Amino acid sequence: MVKNKKIFSLFAFVVVVAFVYISPIGNPLVPKPKVIEAQSPSNALEGEFHLDNVVKIYIPSTNGNEHITKEEHDSWVDKSMTKFSKMFGGATAVDGKGAWVDDNDNLIKEDVTIVYSFAQKLNNSSIDQVVQYAKEVKETLHQSSVSVEVNGKMYFVE
Repeated sequence: MVKNKKIFSLFAFVVVVAFVYISPIGNPLVPKPKVIEAQSPSNALEGEFHLDNVVKIYIPSTNGNEHITKEEHDSWVDKSMTKFSKMFGGATAVDGKGAWVDDNDNLIKEDVTIVYSFAQKLNNSSIDQVVQYAKEVKETLHQSSVSVEVNGKMYFVE
């Protein structure tokens, strides 16, 4: 029995040593990868003023199912840019195309203009004002909802 214990202990020792030397983690002959701490890159923008938040509203080009005139659409875009500029200090408008599939499997496309602003701070009051404005656009232009995007999250204001 003592002989078996010695053989078993020797066998266990050989297995452990083999594992240590085979494993890249435990083998002292295998160089360990260097751990490099993530650092923010130094660049020309470091220390410059920046804005962390973005708020967007999608202005439709339809009133219900009917297209509105370019002048009426431009008027809504100007109104949105004025509102966002007063709230956040400036605004930008970008034209795009929106689309969805109706109940009859038809692709419905329409022009949209995305009005957006970057903001230093967003609070409940400013978000509430944007939502109230989206409800005004929705009701006046007879939309089922108006899209509002805050920091990359899309909301459908109904």
